[in-house]
Amino acid sequence: MSFAPGWRRALLTLHVATSVGFIGAVAAFLALAIAGVSGAPAVYLALPIITWPVIVPLAVLSLLLGVVQSLGTPWGLVRHYWVLVKLVLTLVALIVLLLQTGTIETLAALAAAGRIGPATLDGQMAMVIHSAGGLVVLLGATVLSTYKPRGLTGLTV
Repeated sequence: MSFAPGWRRALLTLHVATSVGFIGAVAAFLALAIAGVSGAPAVYLALPIITWPVIVPLAVLSLLLGVVQSLGTPWGLVRHYWVLVKLVLTLVALIVLLLQTGTIETLAALAAAGRIGPATLDGQMAMVIHSAGGLVVLLGATVLSTYKPRGLTGLTV
């Protein structure tokens, strides 16, 4: 299956926009998480606000648009290693994000109750570590998209 050039460009534009938005939103989240660990507990109130309506939809859209686009281009979904690795990296980032939403909600509730302190340091550091790791993973996927290293998987889809 191959998309007409106009559709391919439109899908590529949407995929790039959602992917860049995903990276930017994770970077903003990291900045808030660092501020929280540095002594500004009120920022934890903003984490669910940036997570659910911004980061999660951008992550899902980036993943879905990438899959759809790959199916309509010569690259394929699992034909080239770089596409397959990008798919896995994006899936991992989305799964870790979804697994961390409980901690995000808990920290926001504790911040609202004025109970952020030494007892919550593990959760606070988890936000910094996971968002920093997510940013590295997403930037790695961006590098793969830019350089497109050679190599076929031998699979077709």
